[in-house]
Amino acid sequence: MRQPLTRELTNLLERGRDRQLRLAVTGLSRSGKTAFLTSLVNQLRHAGLEARLDLMPAARQGRLLGARRVSQPDLGVPRFPYDQAMAALDADPPRWPAPTRGISELRLSIRYRPARRGLLRGDTAELALDLFDYPGEWLLDLPLLGHDYPSWSRAMLASAGQQRRALLADWQAAAAELDPAAEADEARLAEVAQRYAESLQAAREAGFANLQPGRFLLPGDLDGAPVLQFFPLPAILEADDTELARLPAESVYATLAARFRHYQQHIVRPFYRDHFRRFDRQIVLVDVLGALNAGPERFEDLGQALGTLMQSFDYGKRSLLSRLFAPRIDRLAIAATKADHVTPEQHTALTELLEALLAEPLKDLRYANVPVKALSLAAIRTTEAREVVHQSQRSPALRGTTLEGEEVLVFPGEVPARLPEAEFWARQGFDFRAFRPAPREDGALPHIRLDAALDWLIGDKLR
Repeated sequence: MRQPLTRELTNLLERGRDRQLRLAVTGLSRSGKTAFLTSLVNQLRHAGLEARLDLMPAARQGRLLGARRVSQPDLGVPRFPYDQAMAALDADPPRWPAPTRGISELRLSIRYRPARRGLLRGDTAELALDLFDYPGEWLLDLPLLGHDYPSWSRAMLASAGQQRRALLADWQAAAAELDPAAEADEARLAEVAQRYAESLQAAREAGFANLQPGRFLLPGDLDGAPVLQFFPLPAILEADDTELARLPAESVYATLAARFRHYQQHIVRPFYRDHFRRFDRQIVLVDVLGALNAGPERFEDLGQALGTLMQSFDYGKRSLLSRLFAPRIDRLAIAATKADHVTPEQHTALTELLEALLAEPLKDLRYANVPVKALSLAAIRTTEAREVVHQSQRSPALRGTTLEGEEVLVFPGEVPARLPEAEFWARQGFDFRAFRPAPREDGALPHIRLDAALDWLIGDKLR
């Protein structure tokens, strides 16, 4: 008992001195969280040597000395697999690190020379930076905490557009046959739940993001457990909540509602309480280009998912007491990832499109006086900017290697600077290719504006 108490006391003291920072790297599935975390660690490890961090004053001024991995606070959480990720990037041919399958954590000790006057020349200081990784699929569950079973069922059924409804058709036909008042048949409920999970998987493969429950997409050790055998009940759309509440405990409705509540209280709430309520800073990674590639319905679905998700976080200014006992996110970055998939002159439009996609949540954050920065970045740059000359006309292009190993020179399409309207989708074609990592020489990973994100998130602690 003494060791955990000592560790907690040490963490409390460090937070009081503002020498410890917890960073939430938030993003839905395929937004690039693992690549971002790997590159962040790699850049800080190489600070002062090969890393290109010109947009960080502490690095540009030679005050950022580097970082090393140290023992993490929570010994019961696996360590973020940085070495395995780097091994994948250094393979022949290079490949992307394996996607996140569970929660992991990493603590970096960052050493720097403070710029403050009054210190002796050569004095150094350290900042403990705690990083967390988790499946993006699980993140989608946080908004469930604001629902009961009937309201969640109605929200899921009402939010499906035409293409999404087509993917849900097989499940919905089976679920529509269920009588809420009938006695629950365990085997039948398990079968319908499996169809629902398969429809969510199909929707994710088609490019949709607003998919709940998230554990249906990545169940882990809950695979086959009754807690994952619930789904929205179509009959609820025409039912009265008071009448539903009177149904017996063994009814279809009461059984599904009980499983939903258990999922909320025993799966989602501990995940939120143990991880997301303790963050100081946050970066939200968004694959805007992937949504553009997938079409208008998927693009709108992404905006809805992110808007709902950001309501789950606790934003606000921190005082000393709040930092110690009730931490809140006091600085936020939102980043459009994979900026290396478009030509450099379009990066500004990509950032503006991201701000337009998150316009409503950003208004609320700015009203609450929470500092927010939007940017586009590539945590690991995979392409090089080129020009193509055709009939004396110069056009921008990208050179890279596809996942299949083909070297290509392409212009992927134009990124709109505002939310696309119907005529835009009708006339615009995209070819945002997926590229594999380039072979790496010794030194830091190539990136685009990761240093700008780092400076926004931790730069004020390195002064």
